[in-house]
Amino acid sequence: MPNGDMAAGDSTPLKVTNILSSRKLRLLIPATLFIGIYIVFGHRYTYDALSNIPSPAAWSKGQPDSTTPTDESAVDWSQFAYTQYVTDNEYLCNSVMLLERLQHVNSRADRVMMYPSYMLDQGAKPGSSPTSSNARLLIKARDEYGAKLVPIEVQSREGNDKTWAESFTKLLAFNQTQYKRVLSLDSDSVVLQNMDELFLLPSCPVAMPRAYWLYPETKILSSQLVLVEPSEHEFARVMAKVDAAGPDDYDMEILNYLYGDTALVLPHRPYDLLTQVFRWEGDEYAKYLGDENEAWDPVAVFNEAKFLHFSDWPVPKPWKENTNFRNQKQPACRVRKGTEYCVERDLWNGFYEDFMQRRKRIC
Repeated sequence: MPNGDMAAGDSTPLKVTNILSSRKLRLLIPATLFIGIYIVFGHRYTYDALSNIPSPAAWSKGQPDSTTPTDESAVDWSQFAYTQYVTDNEYLCNSVMLLERLQHVNSRADRVMMYPSYMLDQGAKPGSSPTSSNARLLIKARDEYGAKLVPIEVQSREGNDKTWAESFTKLLAFNQTQYKRVLSLDSDSVVLQNMDELFLLPSCPVAMPRAYWLYPETKILSSQLVLVEPSEHEFARVMAKVDAAGPDDYDMEILNYLYGDTALVLPHRPYDLLTQVFRWEGDEYAKYLGDENEAWDPVAVFNEAKFLHFSDWPVPKPWKENTNFRNQKQPACRVRKGTEYCVERDLWNGFYEDFMQRRKRIC
């Protein structure tokens, strides 16, 4: 989405890769820890203390969500699914990475991966060796991360921006009528905490968060995370709108045309944190916080988030390495009362470093 040099310091930078691999539940950080280690405005901040913050990688370990019914044995999770759509090799890897995160946070709903049919030989016998890197990753998604593989034809349209030209494929989630509800997640993202509670929200054809980063000039909904009640009727409506789409219309525009005034609005806190928020300054934070009087606390924002989306235009996506350019666009450090604070910078760089490390490990 449209939207300096590293400062020297004596301390060891905070490693978000450590945060993402910790086995403690980050939501249990007591308020006293924040007071003791870091308050954005005016207090002493130390990397050593901040490095002990528990990690998002283990957030779902052992803590029930307050919005989830106490008697979860009554929920038939096979009625629900997280959906991924794959359009090419790069996004196949991203989707497998996201499935790994869903497994890590103990999501109970099914996992569905819609992929181009050419990527996997439908006649291959069980147990046979994969014939390509695409096939290997698809089999890994199925066998290691429990994905149900659904071959599709990529829904592409001619448009002015090739970056989103194939994003119509996401809208095939409306056709997954074997499920009561599906949650479509963009794969250039990280699942930080369990989000199963979203499937249990009041019935509505579509639920989406606001595109708060565009406010107040443009008031629309975001399609990075979309909760859908699949049906033949809604799928027909969506496809009709796709067929009539203009050159600048993509999945986000289609969904706003159809559901902008009727969708159930999901809170973007904690369900849609953009990486670019950590590069914002001053009054911009109120767009995310929702309150111009609330103090910006990057650690608290990070710890409450359940879904992190890489959106840092003009910074390339994290799998397109461009370290020099990223360093030019990284968040600025702040100096308060003679002390330099680089929390936003450390978190932001850590998101990118962690993504690349996991990509090498998983794909």
